[in-house]
Amino acid sequence: MKCIAICGSPRPAGNTEILLKKALAVLDQAGIRGELIRLADRPIKPCTACGQCRKNKDKHCTLTGDDFEDIFTRMQEADIILTGSPVYFGSATPELMALLDRAGYVSRGNGNLFSRKLGGPVVVGRRAGHNFTFAQLLYWYMINGMVVPGSTYWNIAFGGAIGEVNEDEEGVETVEVFAQNLAWLAEKIGA
Repeated sequence: MKCIAICGSPRPAGNTEILLKKALAVLDQAGIRGELIRLADRPIKPCTACGQCRKNKDKHCTLTGDDFEDIFTRMQEADIILTGSPVYFGSATPELMALLDRAGYVSRGNGNLFSRKLGGPVVVGRRAGHNFTFAQLLYWYMINGMVVPGSTYWNIAFGGAIGEVNEDEEGVETVEVFAQNLAWLAEKIGA
């Protein structure tokens, strides 16, 4: 059983990464090994909607010169895919959306490669925009046929300055319960 957590924040060690690490720690306690991928360290070009991934049917994107193929391979190998983003002007970061747009196109153009994988989004913001960003990311999971368990609330937390998210006890608990539910579900379906 393997999980990858993709951090869409351009700030290494920021609040989004803190939340994803908390989720990974819960999964690790359940025996699910995890890996954090920071998009801050791995630039991804945006999708050009060329459609070659659908024509070629080779599970690859024709854009080159970035880290997409390595991350996409890891996404295919994972049983659980977590994504995390801070709120940037009411939406997910362009770094994360560039990856998800391309991964979604390649997956859907090649037989829905992510179908029935487990996962879900985690969102952190200073003041507002959480719900739209959470929904934006959740749509990606839904259109890819993935299974997303719930929690005690939406997987959102508040924090501006690095580390401030730790003060949002309810947000942290929500993310940890979400991870517990992922582990429970993975065990139940024998993933």
